[in-house]
Amino acid sequence: MNEAYLAGRALASALGPDLANAVQAVAAGVAPRTVTLADGSSWPWYAIADDEADWASRSRRLVQQSAREAGADPTGALFIASSSLDIGLIESTGQLPHDHHAFAETVAGWLGWQGPVYTVSTACTSGLNALMSARTLVRHGVVPHALVLGLELRNTLTLGGFAGMQLLSPTGALPYGVGRNGLVLGEAVAALQVSAQPSRWRIAGGANVVDGRDPAGSIESAEIDMCHQALADSGLSAADIDLVKPQAAGGAASDATEARALHQVFDPLPPLVSFKAAIGHTLGASGVAELALLTACLESNHWPRADHAQDPALQAPLANVPPSRARHVLASILGFGGGHTAVVLEDTQA
Repeated sequence: MNEAYLAGRALASALGPDLANAVQAVAAGVAPRTVTLADGSSWPWYAIADDEADWASRSRRLVQQSAREAGADPTGALFIASSSLDIGLIESTGQLPHDHHAFAETVAGWLGWQGPVYTVSTACTSGLNALMSARTLVRHGVVPHALVLGLELRNTLTLGGFAGMQLLSPTGALPYGVGRNGLVLGEAVAALQVSAQPSRWRIAGGANVVDGRDPAGSIESAEIDMCHQALADSGLSAADIDLVKPQAAGGAASDATEARALHQVFDPLPPLVSFKAAIGHTLGASGVAELALLTACLESNHWPRADHAQDPALQAPLANVPPSRARHVLASILGFGGGHTAVVLEDTQA
């Protein structure tokens, strides 16, 4: 059986049009925009600084740019990971595609894709679930390589839905912080190229655990199971993990639940890092976007600021500097519907 590696990556986000700009900006951060909804409520939102009005033209250009940046090969498999898909196009034109896979076929057309095309839409866990599916195809030799695109594109329906559920912060993202009061959403076009050809980052394993007892929140026991299954799939123990990138979305209850679960798995707790205060929670794209940014930060020794007061009750402070060594990294995303997903990466040069 083959191994699977990250052979390329890309990110367009609030931090900049590409990953190089994002890494340079991650320490200083950027301020989110303010979006006012039809009901007059206003919310911070991390947008890509590209104001072209035509939704389809803008999206096509961002997708093509990220695919080039990641070194995409159109003969492999293509995974489209998103929770909102092309809802922004429907908002701007009133055009309704025939089904949920129509957008993936549209993106494939933008890229001149020749291989199989898949849609993965499991809410916020879409990106990591797509990555694990791509890993499976590559490991079994079904395809030599695959491109995983995490797409969360401009629209107001998602923002309005989260506002209606009272899940948004009106002030700012404070992952694991004192006074955290909700999520700040963000926009991202992110890409991970998966290949059997050896490169620096090996996808060591992963797990997806679904527990629907709380369809809008996380379950402590499910998070623990997720970590244990991801470690077992990777052939590792908790002591082998040098860095954890948790969900850390800034919710009062969800952050506390996650921190309790991590303490049940790791003793002592490895260094933690979060990118939610840098690019927002990019929902279905978040797994791809945060892995692209995380691996680039580790390679370049850049690091997101964590200058807000950390909640001492969690006993899980975010690291202010990168770890001196991070051979094994566990990254997780939690999502609506009871999804708890984690992947483990191995830095083969560490």
